Amino acid sequence: MSSTSAAVASRSAVARPLEAWRWPAALFAISFSIFAAFSGQRLFHQSQAPQFVYQAEAFLHGQLALTAPPPNLNDWARVGDRWYVSFPPFPAILMIPFVLFAGFQLNDVFFTIALAALAIALLFLMLERLSAEGDSDRSRAENAAIALLFAFGTVDFYCSIRGEVWFTAEVVGVALTACYLLAAYRARHPILAGLSLGCAAITRTPLAFALPFFVWEVIAPDGGWPSARSLWTRRGEIARQGLLFAAPIVAIALPMMWMNDVRFGHPTDFGHDHLFDNRVNGDIARWGLFSYQYLERNLHAAFTRLPLLDWPPGGWPRLSFDAHGMSLLVTTPLFLLLPWPKERPRLHLPLWLTTAAVSIPGFFYQNDGWRQFGFRFSLDYTPFLFLLLAIGGRKMGRTFWALGLAGVLVNLWGALAFV
Repeated sequence: MSSTSAAVASRSAVARPLEAWRWPAALFAISFSIFAAFSGQRLFHQSQAPQFVYQAEAFLHGQLALTAPPPNLNDWARVGDRWYVSFPPFPAILMIPFVLFAGFQLNDVFFTIALAALAIALLFLMLERLSAEGDSDRSRAENAAIALLFAFGTVDFYCSIRGEVWFTAEVVGVALTACYLLAAYRARHPILAGLSLGCAAITRTPLAFALPFFVWEVIAPDGGWPSARSLWTRRGEIARQGLLFAAPIVAIALPMMWMNDVRFGHPTDFGHDHLFDNRVNGDIARWGLFSYQYLERNLHAAFTRLPLLDWPPGGWPRLSFDAHGMSLLVTTPLFLLLPWPKERPRLHLPLWLTTAAVSIPGFFYQNDGWRQFGFRFSLDYTPFLFLLLAIGGRKMGRTFWALGLAGVLVNLWGALAFV
């Protein structure tokens, strides 16, 4: 080979991986820039709910209780004379390297925006993986569009620009869900899938129920219901993948259970029933953290709560929203297409099973997400729903774009109005 040919081959070898990362890098940059712009002045200051910053600082000092009193009394747990963060701790663990240098002053808004933009790039990579493997017929441009519609046509928009413990957890959960999907797809990386799911579960507890996606990829790699004979024939492979998947989950769960037991007296108690002087304390004392009593109001917040319209006599109409949120069909009208896909390919059933497993327990939870623009808990399962939109075979024609852009306009309102 001549020196010229060798140089060309060398440049091509370097260009191929750069080409592969050009699109996700562009989506990260676009998402980050828009999230940062709509964050406004919040971008330059720590949020009013920096629980994860305080938790990370406590971890750096080798303790579970806070090393300093909380800056306010909004959603902090107290046991005796000690203050704790009751929210699952993985976002705080991610913050540790930054808190090491910035201390209590770490800007959790900037941190959240960066993770939100990364989540969009990861979701795009998952959509591209589906296209490359034949589970989706979307083009690269269509996959990029779907990822951007996730960023700006769902409640992800307003959740990504605020910082604050509740929204940071949702955003980190989306990023970890994308990691889990990438690793669990066709069960090719069971250890990474287990690690991602374990970290997701100690970010947003409902994500622990995303197990069906990996299980289905293991037991039914070709789609359809697996037969007893095929399961028995593949029992060794299934057992090996299951053990590799479970190992990191157990490694994460055991210290988490110890941490809960030391702080709150029980391995499965994250501490929400120890929140100091919180509005939900009465409900928790009466019905517990999960109850049928909460179902009606949670379903209303998720599916039937509409925008508020104030039209005084002789005045102009004024549109607003309830702090309990709005229907998913208002904030993301694209979900109206989900019941009527053009195709029901291999992943149709496992994605719906996973959506149900993640979403249903939350409808019995003591909190509907207050205070919010749209039903923020839906972000736990929105990535699975967007994958269903991608594989459903419906063309991205006028109806698709009309619904998608309507969602962008609604969530633009949320990004501007929810302060």
